[in-house]
Amino acid sequence: MVKIRDLELGTFPLLLAPMEDVSDPPFRFLCKEHGCDMLYTEFISVEGLIRDAEKSLQKLDIYDQERPIGIQIFGAELDSMLQATDIVIEAKPEVLDINYGCPVKKVVCKDAGAGILKDIPKMIRLTEAVVKRSPIPVTVKTRLGWDEDSKHIVEVAERLQDIGIAAISIHARTRSQMYKGEADWTLVGEVKNNPRMKIPVFGNGDIDSPQKAVAYKNTYGVDGIMIGRASIGYPWVFREIKHYMATGEVLPPPSITERVEAARQHLTHSIAWKGEKLGVVEMRRHYTNYFRSLEGIKHYRSLLVTEMDPANLYDILDQISSHYSTESLVPA
Repeated sequence: MVKIRDLELGTFPLLLAPMEDVSDPPFRFLCKEHGCDMLYTEFISVEGLIRDAEKSLQKLDIYDQERPIGIQIFGAELDSMLQATDIVIEAKPEVLDINYGCPVKKVVCKDAGAGILKDIPKMIRLTEAVVKRSPIPVTVKTRLGWDEDSKHIVEVAERLQDIGIAAISIHARTRSQMYKGEADWTLVGEVKNNPRMKIPVFGNGDIDSPQKAVAYKNTYGVDGIMIGRASIGYPWVFREIKHYMATGEVLPPPSITERVEAARQHLTHSIAWKGEKLGVVEMRRHYTNYFRSLEGIKHYRSLLVTEMDPANLYDILDQISSHYSTESLVPA
């Protein structure tokens, strides 16, 4: 049984990676429904939280059906991190996660996210202060290092464990790689197989199929896998991995009925959470992923990304279901 302190997650949990503008409640609902064991919010700026920025505060919204869930924060200033910790605790997540892995320039230039990988002593100081402040488990998501010459994750993971974190998730790239090239899980495996490590070690990066998930589980010995980009528009990845682990069988891809129903649910929850106008507009980025590989989908996709009336959007989704229900899903 894998545990984050006293939180039981099963024998090999699948976690949803925090993804900006993706991992909101409507999307998390679908991932949970299809087998995700542990959800995380989008990462939240501590500066936004302590200044009552509306967008940051909205990201604190969590619901009972999502549990267990972690709220992820990022920042670089001690006072702000501690104030944000207090705010996060009030939202009552199971876990507080610190982002030390985001590689994007607007975060890194403030020494937050993966930017702190250039100053490991500061990372340790900030984390230790948050751990002491938080009554709930504190976990960390990070990368192998800043660049090829500073991949110190084995030592860093030990130091983070020693100051009290309850689990670590490691994206198997450096900051310099961003999301390019192939993720190298070798050092993730070294962290997990380090005899000093007692906390759960979760691997992240390039897991996009059940076969790969099982192969990496067996090769690197991690306690679980965190899945990000492979779940976008494809929440079925969680059930497919679980089924393959249990039976060795590969499930068939979701039917057109399932795809349409997922898009319908996503739209419904998006409107309910964000309001009609914003819910409709922000759903547009997801249609391509839900209906990828459908030949001739461009016409329907154009309708979906221009229509503002929810009733008409549901009607277009019904048209897609009707049109493709008797056709096989072939690459476009």
